[in-house]
Formats: sequence, structure tokens, C-alpha cells
Amino acid sequence: MTDDQEVAGLGTRLREHRLAGRLTLEAAAARVGLSPAYVSRLETGQRQPSLPVLLGLARAYGTTVSGLLGEQPGEPDPVIRGGAIEPDRVGGWGYRRAGAPGRAMQALRVQVPPSLQDAVVRVHPGEEWLHVTRGRLRLTLGDTVHLLDEGDSAHFESLTPHCIAADSPDGVELLFLHTLLQSPGGELCLGDSPRL
Repeated sequence: MTDDQEVAGLGTRLREHRLAGRLTLEAAAARVGLSPAYVSRLETGQRQPSLPVLLGLARAYGTTVSGLLGEQPGEPDPVIRGGAIEPDRVGGWGYRRAGAPGRAMQALRVQVPPSLQDAVVRVHPGEEWLHVTRGRLRLTLGDTVHLLDEGDSAHFESLTPHCIAADSPDGVELLFLHTLLQSPGGELCLGDSPRL
């Protein structure tokens, strides 16, 4: 980016992001490998950053280049079209997105095959909600086994050890919503089966 390709408001946004992160000019400059004077000139609009500098500043301030440039993301399309659920080659489970990506809550349509499921117990931060649309589901929450028929739902904390399996000869289909909260403990999953 050259000086004649000035981005309106960039200096102000750079300063706002630095201050929001409680960084001094010196601390911000050190994170990106620049001089404090150069960061000051960027913030006052006397200089325009190159793309590598802009990337470094975005990382240092915990934002995106688009955010620094003042670009407003468009609203995601609220409509997700249906379609066939294709089974995975490993284990036969099938998934199809039923919600917009990048949201706190993720929605899937899931097919669980009728074959015997291995006893993979999942434990991770967040919540899960599922609704059986076809077949019968065996849901194990802690030490309790629940059998859910078509039309039944379950809503539970994902820190409760849980396991799902088909309990009908043709498998089971369900709607599945989850919030996988990010934490230092991360997602604890025992085994290599699909994560639910």
C-alpha cells in the first residue's frame, strides 16, 4: 500500500485497536518488530502500512485485516438448502450442515449407521441438543442410557460424558445443535470416531 492509496480512518482504527488491547506504542511496536515512531506515524495517517505490517498489527491486536480496514462483513445467508446426507467412508456416519458457519451454535443433520457403534465417550465444553427425525437413538449420558424415538429430543451439558448410537435396524437420523466452547482444556475426546 502506498501513500497515495490512503484508507480512510485506518490510523484512527489502528489507534483504537491498540488502546482497546491496553498496549503502549512501545509494546505494540515490539510485537510487530517496528519502531514506536513508525507505529505513531501509522496512527496519525502520516504513513500507510504495507500488507505484511497490516497482517502483523492485526495479529498483535487480535483482529483481522478486514477489521483494521473498516470493512463490514455482510450478513450470512440465513437459508441453508437441504440435500442428501453422504455417509463418511470411515464408520458410515453422515453429516450435512444445517446452519451457517462461524456462529456460536452449530447445526447439523446426522445419520448414524445401524452397525454396532464403538463405545466412544465424548466430553467437551458446551451444550448439545438433538432431535430424532427417523429411527431410534441410544443416548448414554454418564451412567444412564436413554432410548429416544422419532420426535424425541435431548438437551444436555457436553461436559457430561456422552455417547450416541443407533438402536434401530436402519440406523437413525437426527438434527444436532452444539456450542463447542473454546477453553484451555479444549475438546476431550476418547477415540477417533465422529465428534458429537
